[in-house]
Amino acid sequence: MAKALPIMFQGTHSDAGKSVIATAFCRMFAQDGWKTAPFKSQNMSLNSYVTPDGNEIGRAQGIQAEAAGVAARAEMNPILIKPSREHESQIVVLGKPYGNMQAFAYRNEFFHQGLAVIRQSLETLMNEYDRIVIEGAGSPAEVNLNDRELVNMRIARLANAPVVLIGDIERGGVFASLVGTLSLLEPEDRKRVIGVIINKFRGDVALLKPGLDWFEQHTGVPVLGVVPYLPDLAIDAEDSLSLERFASSVGGEEAIDVAVIRCPKIANFTDIDPLLAEPDCRVRLVTHVDELGAPDVIVLPGSKNTIEDLIYMKKRGLASRIVSLVNEGKARVVGLCGGYQMLGAVIRDPYGVETPLPEVKGLGLLPIETTLERTKITIRTEGMLTWAGERFSVQGYEIHMGRSAPLPGYAPLIEADGRHEGAKHSDERVLGTYMHDLFHNDAFRTAFFNNIRRQKGIAPSGVRLFRSLKEKAFDRLAAHVRQHVAVERIEQMMRQFGCRDHS
Repeated sequence: MAKALPIMFQGTHSDAGKSVIATAFCRMFAQDGWKTAPFKSQNMSLNSYVTPDGNEIGRAQGIQAEAAGVAARAEMNPILIKPSREHESQIVVLGKPYGNMQAFAYRNEFFHQGLAVIRQSLETLMNEYDRIVIEGAGSPAEVNLNDRELVNMRIARLANAPVVLIGDIERGGVFASLVGTLSLLEPEDRKRVIGVIINKFRGDVALLKPGLDWFEQHTGVPVLGVVPYLPDLAIDAEDSLSLERFASSVGGEEAIDVAVIRCPKIANFTDIDPLLAEPDCRVRLVTHVDELGAPDVIVLPGSKNTIEDLIYMKKRGLASRIVSLVNEGKARVVGLCGGYQMLGAVIRDPYGVETPLPEVKGLGLLPIETTLERTKITIRTEGMLTWAGERFSVQGYEIHMGRSAPLPGYAPLIEADGRHEGAKHSDERVLGTYMHDLFHNDAFRTAFFNNIRRQKGIAPSGVRLFRSLKEKAFDRLAAHVRQHVAVERIEQMMRQFGCRDHS
């Protein structure tokens, strides 16, 4: 491997903040004039991203590419694992579906093939970029998995990358988790750890200093930074754990109540992030019918297993209650991807893509019927959306295994690339589309909520530019990390690391 200087961020556990810190370094390196690529060899996530050339990768690496100011590509996340059924996941290799596998089969049958794909992807990026920001997954100290892991220290060795270990102090026990992780690493791998970052700190750092001093003396590993918790960061999240930032109960002083149905296989939930840019909206997650109430808007987000999630909604009484609220004129409904399929008359699964069931009835709120297919569609989409007598230019992306056909009474929502996409109810209170990022389109989002505001006697809002908010968030994050992390020292250690003797 040649040109680029790599750095790898690993965590003591999932959701320690690896993705955010990696995103910050992508932005900082780009700001400093380095052509930078993110890299995560293997990503398990239901939040995905479509590259400009129509490949599917983990959402985090797509966002990190945006932070670095480069086009996302499949090599940045060569293996994506998308859980679909109990103990089974869809494996996406270099942006295309490879097949469904259970964990044991994946670990035992796919390891060597996966490693070869990862090696080639890493070599490609190393030859074309100046800096590679590598993200690990989970913990490098999973001793039961280390003989065949494809995402932590094996990748650090493959790239000859120094490692920065991240610990999340918000969960408590940060020193124990850092020391425990270091103690469980093989000596060869422990030498790769050039330092640690303590993340999500709240309070007076002076109170932490005795612990920092003890840690450095005890381990011989430097603390490279203590990063304070950064609230209201408008950057797409990867892990479903981030959904906890949304409320779950009825109430609050916000004028517009938005209920997002949270099913077990919820996917691409970053579709709802722009709703947080509307200060008079309360966005809350709903899993039980008694939490639903009578919201102004109900969002049915994407799903990795639409049929299972639809059955889940029916069993919990959510499906029938949503239909009642629409028929009573009390709520609007927006279905996105899998949520769009649920709004139709029927979902058929003749090939057993999701379940053994040949078909299941939908909510019947849109005149469409869906057939799940073996081939996945992953495309960027742009077109003209017609709603409430206005036309809006919109763009987004599609990731779905099914096709939806119109039934009598069908009215398209979007004209995209010479085809009709999505559907709407005759009174336009129910909208559905395969297009993810629908609400990222500022003019449409503003008009949609201003229509509700006028009906509720609230003054309309001006357009808030969510995409520009994301760019500002990248800069804000980079400035925050520069202030609290020894970035120049890390860069110096990166340059020195390749010259070390690691034997």
